[in-house]
Amino acid sequence: MSQTNNINWAAIDADPRFQELHRKKTTFLWSLMIFSTIYYFLLPIGAAYYQDLFKVKVWGVVNFGILFALSEFVVAWLTAFVYAQKANKQFDAMAQVIINEQK
Repeated sequence: MSQTNNINWAAIDADPRFQELHRKKTTFLWSLMIFSTIYYFLLPIGAAYYQDLFKVKVWGVVNFGILFALSEFVVAWLTAFVYAQKANKQFDAMAQVIINEQK
């Protein structure tokens, strides 16, 4: 806990590399959020305005609407996976460079 007291947060915030990290991360997160929100709202929009499409039988009693609703779980997990991969490969490496200089 004493390590966090010795960190110069103002210097980190003023560092252009930190600002670049923040900009890249914010842009990436907003992109994921916009995609997720659009995909989420396609279900109620589709159910309301494209009822014939959502009633199409795919397999037995399973129709397109049910498959689309279940696909939202898959998309949520894929979104989390994509973020974790990007964070582990790029964002964490950028942050580690900044941290190493503050020590």
